[in-house]
Amino acid sequence: MTTLKSKLQEDLNAAIKGRDELRSSTIRLTLSAITNEEVAGKTKRELSDDEVQKVIAREAKKRREAAEAFTQGGRSESAERERAEGEILAVYLPKQLSDEELRQIVAQAVEEAKAAGAEGPRAMGAVMKIVNPKVAGQAEGGRVAAVVKQLLAG
Repeated sequence: MTTLKSKLQEDLNAAIKGRDELRSSTIRLTLSAITNEEVAGKTKRELSDDEVQKVIAREAKKRREAAEAFTQGGRSESAERERAEGEILAVYLPKQLSDEELRQIVAQAVEEAKAAGAEGPRAMGAVMKIVNPKVAGQAEGGRVAAVVKQLLAG
């Protein structure tokens, strides 16, 4: 069993013993998403920590999107629960890059792309190819794309 998955398992047991309903249900849903990912496809396999982290990131993104939808729908209580679940999952993810750190990485990538001959808005793809491996798991794709567009336009 991967170390991240076993950490989730231990935290689930602790949450159940501590009668923390929110934490236990959130971790339980995440573990079930990990299990689903493991049995998807033709053969069952063990996920690596990186793959487990991607599943957790996907689950956290679902929580953010649901919280937004609930807020727009006027269901603030449900939105709060989704946000709380997202915060629980954030503990298992790498620290997110600050806006300034992200801007520096993107600016560097824009310079690299210009050196390779790509300029203007058409360089978006080239810049994203350079940036994505550097920020994997530390910044959401939409955030990265917005900064890239901003820097390419300016």
